[in-house]
Amino acid sequence: MEHIDEYNEAMITCLDMIWGEGFMAPGGEGNIDNLVEGFDLRGKKILDIGCGQGRPACYLAKQYGAFVVGTDLEKNLIQRSQLRAKEADLSEQTDFQLVKPGPLNFADESFDYVISSGAFTQISDKLSMYKECLRVLKPNGVLSCYDWMKSPGEYSEDMLYWFKLEGLTYAMETIEKHQQLLLEAGFSSVKLTDRSPWFRKKVKQELHQIQTEYYSKIVDLIGKRETEGFIEDWRITARVCENEEMLQVYSKAIK
Repeated sequence: MEHIDEYNEAMITCLDMIWGEGFMAPGGEGNIDNLVEGFDLRGKKILDIGCGQGRPACYLAKQYGAFVVGTDLEKNLIQRSQLRAKEADLSEQTDFQLVKPGPLNFADESFDYVISSGAFTQISDKLSMYKECLRVLKPNGVLSCYDWMKSPGEYSEDMLYWFKLEGLTYAMETIEKHQQLLLEAGFSSVKLTDRSPWFRKKVKQELHQIQTEYYSKIVDLIGKRETEGFIEDWRITARVCENEEMLQVYSKAIK
């Protein structure tokens, strides 16, 4: 199925304000540090699936001394990533590639680590993707992901409303399902860490910022009507997180 871009310029700029310039998931550099905690990355090769604007890849290259290959489905994001790396003098330590949905275009055992921040939340066939991650990892390599997951049971009206407000593709599973799929894919060891309490606090802070210090800037970007919709989106995000219907989880799986 052909991919349709979901992130326009105004949305990207809004997210830059809220999550930090160049980041497309909450937590900024701290989120990336969590993804690679305990890893020896110097001189190692990392695949970043769903690299977004390339800020995480550039951070890993500069801060940790890794070589990072970033992939994404959206041409605009890849172009932003390449420009970011060039301006930071990191082009020799990074490689950004536009890809299509489906199997990874890399040879077996190509990477020491595979990371992803938020991308697997939007992939419906997670088992196939996990198998592909296993394939491209070297022996004892690690897959490390940050994902938004769902609570057990059917989606509530609030969750369905949130999906409508977001206007993005989501394919959420429970923590238990993620663990099952990772083991089924062939990983030898799997650990999932629920960090939802952290995000429940953070999303409330973000909502307050959007309603106050960021409000006029966002209105200038997308207009007052769209800004009110943006606020409503964040309000419902805070609600489904508070009700523990939407969870924020780190997964680490060893080949």
